[in-house]
Amino acid sequence: MTQFFQQLDNGIVLGATYALIALGYTMVYGIIQLINFAHGDIFMLGAFGGLWIFNRLPTSLQDNHVVALPICLVVGIIWSVVIAVAMERFAYRPLRHAPRLAPLITAIGVSAMIEEGTRLKYPGAKAPLEFPALLPGGGFSVGGVTVSWAQVTVVVVAVALMIALQGFVQKSRTGRAMRATAQDPDTASLMGVDTNRVIVVTFMLGAALAAVAGVLQGARLGSVKFDDGFVAGLKAFTAAVLGGIGNITGCVAGGFILGIVEVMAIQYLPNGSGYKDLWAFVVLILVLVFKPTGLFGEQVVERA
Repeated sequence: MTQFFQQLDNGIVLGATYALIALGYTMVYGIIQLINFAHGDIFMLGAFGGLWIFNRLPTSLQDNHVVALPICLVVGIIWSVVIAVAMERFAYRPLRHAPRLAPLITAIGVSAMIEEGTRLKYPGAKAPLEFPALLPGGGFSVGGVTVSWAQVTVVVVAVALMIALQGFVQKSRTGRAMRATAQDPDTASLMGVDTNRVIVVTFMLGAALAAVAGVLQGARLGSVKFDDGFVAGLKAFTAAVLGGIGNITGCVAGGFILGIVEVMAIQYLPNGSGYKDLWAFVVLILVLVFKPTGLFGEQVVERA
């Protein structure tokens, strides 16, 4: 039983990472009905942005993790947001009224471009790069289950950001504009909503959350790779579909469910670790076959 709860703890931490990335998928899809397959690479860029600034800090700041971690998070967020805004402006906006296949193919192309650009241009990125252990060390034990402070930090930060996002979308003026644009962009535009601004804000929010996830994962695991975003992005997309793409609450729940399912499958199924990247896609297929709208329904109006 102790082993079960230990794996449950690991699954919650992994699920928090998936949920943060998945929020970008679900918000962008909710607003412009685009599956942004390059979003996983925005997650990767956040980690690389944090690592870049860490390597340029003076030694005194590198050793002070209380200062270094926020700096890495801020720079990672800025870098991811800049790339996401450029992606929206130059790759997706010209195709906004094109058939859906065109922006989907473009997203795949942008993803490949970001990955290869990082691999070729970031020093040493052709191999995994060491990421500093910026999260608190040590931990505590509850009933034989060991919980590290690094895990607690990841989950607390992730949950706080998710709650803040939900509050922003539900109560702020921009959030109301986002919901109006998701329902009917043409009518929202006629009512005075700047839909282009709303879409840019949506990309910025998704990129910021993904960047936080990237920096926290790099700090927790101790390394980053140029292709980290590919599999993580696909799993986050699976989490969004599992919860109901377009549904923020469902997306968060889908992330945690997927993280727990993956960890439990690795622990208890034969050769589970060898197929650790398989289970997310098994879940995706099952959800699409038996409940295409996701476990929590779909809060998106289908538009022609």
